[in-house]
Amino acid sequence: MSGPNVVELIDRKKRGGELSAEEIAYLCRGFTSGAVPDYQVASWLMAVCWRGMTAPETLALTLAMVDSGERLDWSGLDRPTVDKHSTGGVGDKTSIVLVPLMAAAGAAFVKMSGRGLGHTGGTLDKLEAIPGFRCNLPLDEMRAQVARIGCALVGQSPELVPADARLYSLRDVTATVDAVPLIASSIMSKKLAGGAQTVVLDVKWGSGAFMRTVEEARTLAAELVRIGEGAGRRTRAVLSPMREPLGCAVGNALEVREAIDTLNGAGPDDLWRLTLELGAHQLLLSGLAASVEEGRATLARLRGEGAGARKLEELIEAQGGDPAVVRDPGVMAAAPHVEPLPAESAGWIAAADAREIGIAALELGAGRRVKTDPVDPAVGVVVSARIGDRVVAGQPLAHVHARDAASAARAAARLRAAFQVAPDAVEKPDGGYEIIG
Repeated sequence: MSGPNVVELIDRKKRGGELSAEEIAYLCRGFTSGAVPDYQVASWLMAVCWRGMTAPETLALTLAMVDSGERLDWSGLDRPTVDKHSTGGVGDKTSIVLVPLMAAAGAAFVKMSGRGLGHTGGTLDKLEAIPGFRCNLPLDEMRAQVARIGCALVGQSPELVPADARLYSLRDVTATVDAVPLIASSIMSKKLAGGAQTVVLDVKWGSGAFMRTVEEARTLAAELVRIGEGAGRRTRAVLSPMREPLGCAVGNALEVREAIDTLNGAGPDDLWRLTLELGAHQLLLSGLAASVEEGRATLARLRGEGAGARKLEELIEAQGGDPAVVRDPGVMAAAPHVEPLPAESAGWIAAADAREIGIAALELGAGRRVKTDPVDPAVGVVVSARIGDRVVAGQPLAHVHARDAASAARAAARLRAAFQVAPDAVEKPDGGYEIIG
């Protein structure tokens, strides 16, 4: 494979220089084909971590990764196409609520999701708590399903963006995961290959998120939006806090149950607020609403009419699952041992650390430390006390759903450290979101 001198490209980036789109495409193609060895790409990745990338370089890398595989083409659909990405967190089940509502509103929504790793949950693990649900669909079957019912909730297709999987594996073992241009290009390459014309990004910050501060989240969000707009997609980012879990449930069947409750008009307020915010921007950008306010009203009306719940039944049945779960979540597995975690003193909840609560659920078996770990769909944690709540001694802060008393006791010890009770009143989080793009 003839082309630029790779050593010269590495040296230029090491010294803070800029690579052309053609040079970056050469690196990406060469790495994917094996013509450029991984040790040279690893060296270039480290230079990127030190020197960064310009906006044109980041867009070029994103488009080169997209070009490494197939692209989904939805031009034959009679409805606008939308997509959404979350940067990950604890208790985040918005996709299960949002996808059917957006399809009921007239959008085509293909949500390709991942599995949980570490303290963060994965949408695919949650969906597989539904008996019979299939996350892996051949592309032709997925296309036909979207044309028929307007939505799909599936795993990432290996035909899309193979370069990203190879690059991420190399970043993972060379301490080059945390560079914002590399994170942004990885996220957006999958969104662009997915083919949707409107992309809304949920960029989380806080103890349970990848980005710990709002400033870090703002930087990543701006990069994501720049890439999307540079590629001709209508793109917007919503910054949302992840200091405590989203909703109350943390654990796979527990979270599906909470998502269904939310679609049926109940569920936690913070989960519904974030779903409304993401969906309203999708409706606005795709031309299905004239304003964010109209978008919120449309989604609230569809939820009230039961259209979202009916669409979720259609989606589950189309992917081999038992649609009865929407009417009776009890068909999913339930943990045999449920134990409360009582408050030791009266006061106000000053912290309900999302990361620690996520790790407690992980240790119960709700998540995985490495990709090959099995996941127990039944276990997890349901939080009862939120930041700013007043509690009395003995009141449950959370309930542990476990296989046995021993594992419940271990999880309770970690959960105890996640909650801080203050003697004086603590202000509740304002629930507001910052919008970028």
